[in-house]
Amino acid sequence: MVMKHYPPEFKADAVALYESRPGATIKSVAADLGVNPETLRNGIRAAGAARPRGRRPEGPAVPESSLQAELAAARKKIRELEEERELLRKAAKYFAGGDALVNRFQFVCDHQRRYGVKRLCQVLGIARSSFYYWRRTAPDRAARRAADAQLAARIQTVHRESDGTYGVPRITAELREDGERVNHKRVARLMRTAGIAGTRLRRRHRTTVPDPAAAKAPDLIGRDFTATEPNTRYAGDITYLPLDGGKFLYLATVIDLASRRLAGWALADHMRTELVTDALDAAIRTRGSLAGAVMHSDHGAQYTSRAFAHACAKAGVRQSMSAVGSSADNALAESFNATFKRETLQGRKSWSSEREARLDAFRWLNRYNTRRRHSRLGQRSPIAYETALAATSTTLAQAA
Repeated sequence: MVMKHYPPEFKADAVALYESRPGATIKSVAADLGVNPETLRNGIRAAGAARPRGRRPEGPAVPESSLQAELAAARKKIRELEEERELLRKAAKYFAGGDALVNRFQFVCDHQRRYGVKRLCQVLGIARSSFYYWRRTAPDRAARRAADAQLAARIQTVHRESDGTYGVPRITAELREDGERVNHKRVARLMRTAGIAGTRLRRRHRTTVPDPAAAKAPDLIGRDFTATEPNTRYAGDITYLPLDGGKFLYLATVIDLASRRLAGWALADHMRTELVTDALDAAIRTRGSLAGAVMHSDHGAQYTSRAFAHACAKAGVRQSMSAVGSSADNALAESFNATFKRETLQGRKSWSSEREARLDAFRWLNRYNTRRRHSRLGQRSPIAYETALAATSTTLAQAA
């Protein structure tokens, strides 16, 4: 037979067949059943089987002392199996969750005085050296767990202060700035454990309505959303803020391409041209002057209007426009809009009222400039980046 392990019923029947045939040998019965003679002999010994008196089996007689020794060995084996079964039954509750190997180590640690480390490791199939190493390093693990718990509390605080918007990179930067020497992988692990995550992207809604008859400005940016110094190149766009009941507010922005600073913005319940001119005026108040700067936008009717062109000319700003229907040509402003709504709505579909939307926008837009970390700026806020840039420029000028 191909089986190496036989069910108890088979073993019992094989022993009963041997007992019922006084004249047959173990070898002959094993041959009839197609099993190894030694397997049948072990089963007979384990069962303590005896055949009726009659014809003696073939082969030499087995000494009585040998039979007693085999019986004692069988009984010892049975006790060991019963003990093993009891140990596995007790260990089962340790394997309900968590790391399986650690659970085994813990079971050995809890029961070693009664059963011994060697026996427990044999039953559970683990190396004694591994258990001893685990026990020896327990204080270090406890210290790491305490440090993780402390760091997790700080992560919770940073995440809460960001209104639940920060993910792994920004939280890592915040912790490092506070003096914490931490790896982003550790932050990611603790955030997963605590169920903390940054906000995710939402689907875009189109607000750009081009005017085919309006005058167009050339593209002075060419998808290069960078600048060597602040107040030289800007990008602007309009995005909508959905309110309950199907109403909307509209936000116009003016963003510095060097520092990503929101230099100006305007919020209204309409998309008339004064929305974008108000945002431009706000940027002029922030910078003092925009003379010589480039203002890049899409082909929305507000940006192609005569009123906006006049406002740019009056401020000494050169207009730049992306290609019609190409969101990539004004990707920076659109990315800003997506981030704004993602981090203020946080999964909601709309604001409950105009007041709530205005207050959320006011808080986030100001926080964006002063506190929110930007990956493009080395995880610094736009104003912090401009401050550092100005300090570097002053140092270089003094050195020259």
